[in-house]
Amino acid sequence: MRSGICFLTHCGIGARLTKRAIEAALDDRVTICASQLQCLARWGRGMPFVTNQGVRIHYETIGNGPALVLHHGTFGSGATWIDLGYVDTLKADHQVILPDSRGHGQSDKPHDPTAYDLALRTSDVLAVLDDLGIQKADYFGYSLGGWIGFGLAKHAPDRFRSFIFGGSHPYAENMQPFRDLMPRDRDAFAAMVDQIFGDRLTAVIRTRLLASDLDALRALTQDRESNADVLPSMTMPCLLFVGELDPRLAQVRQCASELPNVTFFSLPECDHVATPARCDFVIPHLQAFLSKVHTDNWRC
Repeated sequence: MRSGICFLTHCGIGARLTKRAIEAALDDRVTICASQLQCLARWGRGMPFVTNQGVRIHYETIGNGPALVLHHGTFGSGATWIDLGYVDTLKADHQVILPDSRGHGQSDKPHDPTAYDLALRTSDVLAVLDDLGIQKADYFGYSLGGWIGFGLAKHAPDRFRSFIFGGSHPYAENMQPFRDLMPRDRDAFAAMVDQIFGDRLTAVIRTRLLASDLDALRALTQDRESNADVLPSMTMPCLLFVGELDPRLAQVRQCASELPNVTFFSLPECDHVATPARCDFVIPHLQAFLSKVHTDNWRC
């Protein structure tokens, strides 16, 4: 029996590289996990995309270990998690998966609001996991990413060991305050970005934000119907957090009170935008939570 050593590489893989060629080049003591073989082949083909019902979804994977999906919020992309410092820490113990949600980043950006139905958004995440050959993952979503996480808990609970929700809840919500942040005039949008994000913006992040497809963002920011009927069935471990100046604070606290297996914390003096930027505060909670999830899972 060859030892079970899994690895992941993101470069130097030729377009014609096959599983047989990879295995032939390795010592007999090395075994490549099926999911990593698929990743090697994808990087040989170029940028990692998966097509889900006609929409191309871009994603990246970084690190080794149990799979952990990080799903950004509105205006963000998978790169947001790198910008904020989460990936540098989490990649040491996890295979971090960074999808660009439809309408964001390098993924396709439909302008039809029906293209952003919650069921379609959840199926995008599942398509990424399927493309990687991953049957089960942990999931961390902030804001929009959390909303999609509640959809995943409803439509595909067997694919996730745990859920982490930041600044999000499953209740009905009028999204007009978010649509107000998406003016059609580009100069007005730039002024809004500078006002909302302030000194948190680097030149790279600002450039990325200003390249947003505003028509797609307006199409995807629709009023949300309640998905709260899923809460009693969410018996998997869940972690919820929110800034204490976030307008969603009360709803997130309510959600925590209705979940059967939940850990909750809040961030003093942080609003919706400032909260994810406090990775120094958030990451230790994530690590403690995920460590317990995997310890308990191993014991089972």
